[in-house]
Amino acid sequence: MMIRLGLAVATALMLASSAIAQTPANITAAVTSPQRPASDTERDAARKPGVMLDFSRVKPGDHVADLIPGHGYFTRLFAVAVKPGGKVIAIVPPEAAKRDAEGAAMIAAIAADPAYGDVTVVDGVGSSALGKVDVFWTAQNYHDLHNALSVDQVIEVNETIFKAVKPGGYYVIVDHAAAPGSGLSAANALHRIDPETVKGEVEAAGFILDGESSALANPADPHTANVFDPSIRGKTDQFMLRFKKPK
Repeated sequence: MMIRLGLAVATALMLASSAIAQTPANITAAVTSPQRPASDTERDAARKPGVMLDFSRVKPGDHVADLIPGHGYFTRLFAVAVKPGGKVIAIVPPEAAKRDAEGAAMIAAIAADPAYGDVTVVDGVGSSALGKVDVFWTAQNYHDLHNALSVDQVIEVNETIFKAVKPGGYYVIVDHAAAPGSGLSAANALHRIDPETVKGEVEAAGFILDGESSALANPADPHTANVFDPSIRGKTDQFMLRFKKPK
């Protein structure tokens, strides 16, 4: 019995060590960075930033676009993950800045702080200052594109993003899942979207689906409540999709 117990413990330790070893050093540095405020780190248990950044395939030296970055949770992470030599471009459209002036000010402060490295702010996906990026990222925002734009305009946004991503680069979307088959019907009322709809729209722009993750999934979410409803806020069923631009 003691031998079996010892083998079980040894196996568990080996698996744990393997999991740690598989986390890229740049991502570990980003998640453990002392620059991160408590308001960010206290959200880590729900957001699983190490898993999310690993899924994005971000590397040192990469140029990363962060679309509608809110208060900068991912902007701060990417700023460390791309060091040395990388760059983060926060995309804050005028409508988003007007809706969340506090968030826009926080993003501007990150860009002005040399401790974060090369972080700049642009006002749209079509900005010439965006340049070419290795990773184009947006979290919990894709459904809102449909709340602000027509379907044709969202298609144009995805086509513009396709042009901005380098060949072999990635477009990563994280959002709140709507009920299967619901399409766009929950985008406004519930701030959710059917992942299959996202796949169809992004693939139509020329991207290829490269990966999906269930790390943020919650099968207990009935998909019937607004994501801001106290009964489900912070516990929604979320999907993670990674698309690749062909070389």
